[in-house]
Amino acid sequence: MVRCTGDYEAFVPHPLPPDIEFSKTLLRSLSDADRLIGKLAGEGRTLHNPHLLMRPFIKREAVLSSRIEGTQATLGELLAADAGAVVERSPHDLREVGNYVTALEYGIKRLSKLPLSLRLVTELHGKLMQGVRGERATPGEFRRSQNWIGPPGCTLQNASYVPPPVDELMPCLAAWETFLHDRSLPPLIQAAMIHSQFEAIHPFLDGNGRVGRLLITLFLVERNILPTPLLYLSAFFEATRSDYYDRLAAVTRQAAWVEWIEYFLNGVARMSEDALSRAERINSLLYDWRQRTTGGSKIPLAILSLLEENPYCAVKKVAEKLGIAFTTAQRGVDKLASLKILKQIDTAKRNRLYCAQQIMDILDEPPSFRPA
Repeated sequence: MVRCTGDYEAFVPHPLPPDIEFSKTLLRSLSDADRLIGKLAGEGRTLHNPHLLMRPFIKREAVLSSRIEGTQATLGELLAADAGAVVERSPHDLREVGNYVTALEYGIKRLSKLPLSLRLVTELHGKLMQGVRGERATPGEFRRSQNWIGPPGCTLQNASYVPPPVDELMPCLAAWETFLHDRSLPPLIQAAMIHSQFEAIHPFLDGNGRVGRLLITLFLVERNILPTPLLYLSAFFEATRSDYYDRLAAVTRQAAWVEWIEYFLNGVARMSEDALSRAERINSLLYDWRQRTTGGSKIPLAILSLLEENPYCAVKKVAEKLGIAFTTAQRGVDKLASLKILKQIDTAKRNRLYCAQQIMDILDEPPSFRPA
């Protein structure tokens, strides 16, 4: 802790990595997480068109990561809006969640030319905060003033946590960036440390939690732990929210790194199982539906490919994406509706909105793990 002008104390973290004891419990947690994320990665390489299939998972992650920060948009609302429907949710909430999707997809593409770095972090933040309520928080720029965490109305003097002062910010970030490229630790343990340290530094005025969770996925892809963004931890953090914040706080207060890392590894293991189950069930549904729509017109099969990306569809958008007439698209949708694959979910007589409800149910179901 350092005493700052204004009679408050701020936390300045030591550079990573910390000294930790690799106990039997920690090694078991690491082995479990490694085994399950490896299985997820292996299955991911065999999935039919995994990049399309993972898009709904990316959007699910965006919803859950944003929900931790108080945004109320649901996955169904986001997907329906993307399909062309008008939803009642606040446009600001939808934009915030949509920005998360944009930032993650941008980061994945950017990794082909730019490694994880402070430059990429600021670019992600710019994408995340553009045009939303947090835009006042200088998108794409590290903070130039002191921030703090605590209940509404608290001050620097009684905040629950005060990150490094501005004059310590860039040295902390430089050390954090150096650690990004360290190869001396198991990658999953390194990912846990990277995330905790980023949240402790809190380099932006707003959006730190979301950027920090984005970085977990990007790190796993950059290190080739995953072939594509298959694993997302926000569902685990959301389901165990009090543990998430308590473990992060314990790192800054008592240097309780082992407890945080074990919690993080448990999240990796449980969410690997969860993602694998959902992906397998969705893939099985799509395989079954393709078998039922073979023969005759190819339009229903083409629409099924669109459902991989979004289980909601509006006839007008289907026609646009496939480059076909509206009436042709309607016939294709009607065919899938007759097979109980799609169901109309509004009362419109034209440009109706449909949903592949079985896919949506799999995406929307609560996590199957029991919080530790």
